Amino acid sequence: MWKSPFYQKNSNQPAAAGQKRPRSDAGNKVTVVLGAQWGDEGKGKVVDLLATEADFVCRCQGGNNAGHTVVVDGKEYDFHLLPSGIINPKSISLIGNGVVIHLPGLFEEGDKNEKKGLKGWEKRLIVSDRAHLVFDFHQVVDGLQETERQAQEGKNIGTTKKGIGPAYSSKASRTGLRVCDLLGDFKDFSTRFKNLVQQYQSMYPSLTVDVEDQLKKLKEYAERLRPMVRDGVYYMYEALHGPPKKILVEGANAALLDIDFGTYPFVTSSNCTVGGACTGLGIPPMNIGDVFGVAKAYTTRVGIGAFPTEQLNAIGELLQTRGHEVGVTTGRKRRCGWLDLVIVRYAHMINGFTAIALTKLDILDVLDEIKVGVAYKLNGKRIPHFPANMDVLHKVEVEYETFPGWKTDTSAARKWNDLPAKAQNYIRFIENHIGVPIKWVGVGKSRECMIQMF
Repeated sequence: MWKSPFYQKNSNQPAAAGQKRPRSDAGNKVTVVLGAQWGDEGKGKVVDLLATEADFVCRCQGGNNAGHTVVVDGKEYDFHLLPSGIINPKSISLIGNGVVIHLPGLFEEGDKNEKKGLKGWEKRLIVSDRAHLVFDFHQVVDGLQETERQAQEGKNIGTTKKGIGPAYSSKASRTGLRVCDLLGDFKDFSTRFKNLVQQYQSMYPSLTVDVEDQLKKLKEYAERLRPMVRDGVYYMYEALHGPPKKILVEGANAALLDIDFGTYPFVTSSNCTVGGACTGLGIPPMNIGDVFGVAKAYTTRVGIGAFPTEQLNAIGELLQTRGHEVGVTTGRKRRCGWLDLVIVRYAHMINGFTAIALTKLDILDVLDEIKVGVAYKLNGKRIPHFPANMDVLHKVEVEYETFPGWKTDTSAARKWNDLPAKAQNYIRFIENHIGVPIKWVGVGKSRECMIQMF
């Protein structure tokens, strides 16, 4: 039975007046996995590694704008909304209140992966009743806004057009609709849905929505969703304060795409730094345990925005082709450049990483020399911080450290000693420069290709 923390242990009596009440049990610690660059660092791989032992795997922010590819037994699964842990038949996957959910996308993704062999996922998925919904018209509006930006400013943001920004806008302007609304009085939901559509149509006169058809579909989704829905706050509290459990939080997007800390306005619309795990799931800060940052051995970026170490040359092309740098969600080619330790250090300042996973080291195997960005200069002077202003970021000059390439295939390495000395030096330099230990080094696509260091 659940006892209020105001009750004393081993006693059914409330603490006597004036007596110091016992501090309640801290509960289980949560492990958080976060992107340390602009996304696409291989977080799915790290989560997948940890998910094999996890009891719960949770998503706390973003929506189906995320794209995680996980390879198991030679099969590739693509996840956008579902936590990567859904592959593990022994763990529960939780979509938290901070996530925005496009129901057609959720079920389409589940069904598609089921055809590849993902069994029983609907029984392992829990959805918070406080999560906001992304509607089809949010996705249409996302496209309209991008077209408008292109026309007005000559540049867009490069969103995934999945309706994420507009859904978070509805949430912030208090007109959004949540899972609990959909599962409540449907008449009331329908009225609010119609009002929301009208609100968008007044802003975008070209927007057409077949309201009755949408409501009919939503009513069907509601019944399919109902068995998965729980009060997320209570569910999380019970998981934290029940028997010892391994709880994993899978961040989507990355630090430099964070709505507050990223390269604004070329960012996503949620907090993809560590605070998002607390607000997106209802977890107190004291229950945050390890925070693992994931960084690639080089840097990539999708869409527009400043990218100081970008290589618009043969190096950039080599990284793009060797690394198969194409977006999982959009199919866009990713921009590529040298590893930028200024941004990884900045991500660490915000997230307080306890360890780092360095991925895709094998992509650098063929290079004669490898550069690492270690500082930014402005007018010849080093700047001690990561600039907030995008015009400034466009103007910075990067100071590089140059390393000799190892010119050896590392893809078969399974332990630290299998790596060539020059690769080891490269890894140690990164570790010392950020001041965070590197716990994993990735040298390939599958689970086995993650070298665990400690």
